[in-house]
Amino acid sequence: MTSNPSRLTRIHATTLALAFGAVTLAGCSGGRHDAGDTAKVAAHDVTLSAAQRQHIRLQTVADGRFHPAIETTGRVDFDNERATSVIAPFTGPVMQLKAAPGDRVAKGQVLATVASSDFAAAVGAYRKALVAARNARHISDMDQDLLAHHGVSAREAAQAATDAASAEADRDAARQALLAMGVDEASIRAIQAGRAVHYAGGAIRAPIAGTVVERLINPGQLLQAGSTACFTVADLSHMWVMAQVTPAEVAHVHLGDTAEIRTGDGAPAITGTVTSIGGVVNPDTGLVDVRVSAPNPGDVLRKQMYVAVTLSARTDSQGLMVPISAILRDDENLPFVYVAQPDGSFARRHVNQGQRTGDSVVVDKGLRAGDRVVVDGGLFMQFMQSQ
Repeated sequence: MTSNPSRLTRIHATTLALAFGAVTLAGCSGGRHDAGDTAKVAAHDVTLSAAQRQHIRLQTVADGRFHPAIETTGRVDFDNERATSVIAPFTGPVMQLKAAPGDRVAKGQVLATVASSDFAAAVGAYRKALVAARNARHISDMDQDLLAHHGVSAREAAQAATDAASAEADRDAARQALLAMGVDEASIRAIQAGRAVHYAGGAIRAPIAGTVVERLINPGQLLQAGSTACFTVADLSHMWVMAQVTPAEVAHVHLGDTAEIRTGDGAPAITGTVTSIGGVVNPDTGLVDVRVSAPNPGDVLRKQMYVAVTLSARTDSQGLMVPISAILRDDENLPFVYVAQPDGSFARRHVNQGQRTGDSVVVDKGLRAGDRVVVDGGLFMQFMQSQ
């Protein structure tokens, strides 16, 4: 069979075109090669046309200053310096509840009343102590006058003065007992004046101003003095956030460091301060507690809520800063960037990604100051290599 010369020509041309296309594709692709393949370096480089270069943006890597930060989680708790459990100051059944969870109360405000014989006994003891102190002081004053006129001996006058001082000490102790029971100053002044107090029972009062966050008693419940917890009152304007860090990270946390707290519901971040660093490792979690004190605008922080916490050191550090947009991930999820080469191509460079600060990330290894990296258009170049 005789060959057709024109047909042979077309076959040779097609073969050359396919071979050229294969070489060109190999030059732009990121395909894998054997370790001994001399084209391996070229396979990781991307060459762009002048038109394609118009769609990428480069930035020169330089040293920058940043505040080292630790990203972790935390659990919200009451500020124990601004919260207290209200314990029953006397024994007796609850007569009336005057506060409910969520109520804002002032210091000294009545939370509940109790029919208490302890209260009646304390009022009676104070009345007796007042009378005894007045009489003893009157006798002492008269003896001092008689002593000046030689009507009594110095020993008798001294004994009267001692009795007066003792009676006044008993009076003051009885008054303190009433205060410990939550009796207000107006009631104490009424007792001093000999008037009856305006209620027969005792009042459980708020020891601090704040919000009633727990009510632990019910009407008719029998309370035991000094042991029954009745309410929890907390000032919710400040809260604690118990963040957790690894033992290795503790060395980078210091008292007074700034902490950024995010609730994850779109609310603005809250800035707090590190006020305590735990001295032990939690045996269950292997982590160390770091306490953050933070304001609570709008009561967005609630007890037992989990929040994201960023702990930032007060002193800054220095390192290579790269825009986060420059960081890409390969098939093995390893971070890399595209670095401009002297011949105009772009090569992959794997990097060790450190902490993120704003829109930049610290690169610990893989780049040098002065390298020019692709910060916009890297995904397009990665797509070219995958073809």
